[in-house]
Amino acid sequence: MLPATAFWPQEFQIKRVYGMEHRQQIEISESAAKRIAFLLGKEKTGVRLRVAVDGGGCSGFQYKFDFDAEKHPDDALFARDGAEVLVDALSLGYMEGSVLDYVETLGDARFEVKNPKATAKCGCGNSFAV
Repeated sequence: MLPATAFWPQEFQIKRVYGMEHRQQIEISESAAKRIAFLLGKEKTGVRLRVAVDGGGCSGFQYKFDFDAEKHPDDALFARDGAEVLVDALSLGYMEGSVLDYVETLGDARFEVKNPKATAKCGCGNSFAV
């Protein structure tokens, strides 16, 4: 008999990451994974990138990026190619289905969250509305 998850598309299958079961709700792009791994290599051991949603910014909500060594019980952990990203449960509700990307242009380099739940965003791309 096939497991129940065999009938779900791969992106919705339950994945076990460090003992925590969750559906893959945030994707980390290859370029973001490379940049995160590079930045984490310059930090102390055991640190991960934390992405959170805070109130504020010109559109109502803004993304906050920080390093954190502590994983809280309500955190989801997403990983790709050695890059680890923590997202708290409240922020995950606003970010579900998002892609975390790292974009480099001639005059700019930044992390960018491609959020399908965002109905509007400001020019800098860090502030959004739902």
